Amino acid sequence: MTAAFPTGREILDYYHCSEHIHKVAQVHFNEQNQQAKGIEATMARLNFGDVESGLWGLQRMNAASAEDEEEIEKLIGYLKNNAHRINYKACKRGQYPSGSGGIESANKFICHVRMKRSGAWWYQINGNKMLRLRCAFYNETFDEVFARYKRLKSAKKG
Repeated sequence: MTAAFPTGREILDYYHCSEHIHKVAQVHFNEQNQQAKGIEATMARLNFGDVESGLWGLQRMNAASAEDEEEIEKLIGYLKNNAHRINYKACKRGQYPSGSGGIESANKFICHVRMKRSGAWWYQINGNKMLRLRCAFYNETFDEVFARYKRLKSAKKG
């Protein structure tokens, strides 16, 4: 990922993160009100990029069963592994999306619509070239890409 996007920023999808937190809250808290408070507290900490504080809150939980303990540990591992991708307030300030829906939708539109048509099949190298062209077209950089291609082609001849 870094090779393709050296200046890119990795962001953990807010909705997916909150799904994991909801799952643990449902397992850990008996009442809806307690669940809501637990979720809100953890998401608020993560919103400000305070993953350590969020982990601290999770580590303090007393699991009612081995299964509950396992769910809590899975969430702790998930947050630790993705800590560098969590700071939703900074994302908002930098006008970065905190959800992956737009990317998933673009992937479906640009890749799947063209590459997965009924009866279509591609060699990987040709498929990648087609995807580059489609991306350039929809990013409105096709003219630049084509001009570069022509320059490289003429440089090889000369």
